[in-house]
Parts: sequence; structure tokens; C-alpha cells
Amino acid sequence: MVTDTSPLVVDAEIITRSLDDPEQFSALFDRYAATLYRYVSFRLGRELAEDLVGETFLIAFRRRHTYDIAYRDARPWLLGIATKLVTGHRRSEVSRYRALERQSPAQPVEGPEEAIARDMTARGSRTALLDALAKLSRGDRDVLLMVAWSDMTYEEAARALGIPVGTVKSRLNRARRKVRHALGGINPLEEHGHG
Repeated sequence: MVTDTSPLVVDAEIITRSLDDPEQFSALFDRYAATLYRYVSFRLGRELAEDLVGETFLIAFRRRHTYDIAYRDARPWLLGIATKLVTGHRRSEVSRYRALERQSPAQPVEGPEEAIARDMTARGSRTALLDALAKLSRGDRDVLLMVAWSDMTYEEAARALGIPVGTVKSRLNRARRKVRHALGGINPLEEHGHG
């Protein structure tokens, strides 16, 4: 059977089909691998990103029978799995932010998070942003990066992280406040239409 990657086929349908025809699951990889790679590589670096993206899809494939098909979009589910894997590398993530603080400005790469980092570099605030991210609690950082840089709704982030929407809102508010304070009152996320 040929895998249907048409954007008209919702993720829940692909997952349902994959229960009888496992090859169908590859359509989710085609749709979301690049998104997950950008998310994980920003948090942990490219060295770990490929492995963790592969691990994310392996876990998702093994758990596909538990997916709630009421949710048509599997992106929050996949980002939730990836975030849990990133959590296992918290020291690497914080070390990465610290190392980036010491390096010269980042080379241009794809993704909204890199565009924000480049803009912050132009304003001389890159170090402060990376320091602020490193100092955030894991929960606050997870919510901030999911909502602000992965364009997830509060509800999607809540589902991805397995927490109430109110918790997402309070963590996001706290994270934005801390980042804004670290940047001297500048909120780069609001300037890019995510605030």
C-alpha cells in the first residue's frame, strides 16, 4: 500500500491507518521531522538533534495505538515526546546556551528561533538572551520554546506537556517576564508577532 502524504489527510487518520499498515506512519515523519529537528537542534545542538528526532518517531510509532484520534494534529504529541527526551539532556541544553554565549554571532540558519537570535545579536543582546534561557526552569523553558518558537497554541502546549492550560499560561508569563527583564525590558518574542 502506498503511503498517503496528502496534506488533506489529517494526522489522526494517518495514525489510525498505520495500525494496520505500519508504513503509513512514515507520512508523519515526512510532515514533522524538519520541525522537530529545528526545535531539538536549537535546544541541544545539531549533534544530538538527529538522534533525538529519530528516537521521538520511534517512541511515537511504538505508542501510536494510544494516540487520541480526537486530536487531528499530531505535532503537539510529537513535540511533547521530543521535549521529554530533551529533558533527559538538560545539562547539555544549559551547557549549549553557555557555550553559545561565549561564541561569535551565530551563522544564519533556518527557523524562527535563529532569526530571533540573529536579531538579538544585531542589538547586542544575544548573550543576555542565552543567559536568560539557561537560567529558566526546565518547565518555563519548555513552555516558552513551544509556544513562542514552535508556534503552538496554549492548548497544544498543554497537551504536549501533559499539564493544564492555566499552568502553560502562568509558566509562559513568568518566562517572558524573566527574559524581558534580562534584556532590559525588550521582549524579542512580542516584536516577532508571537507575544
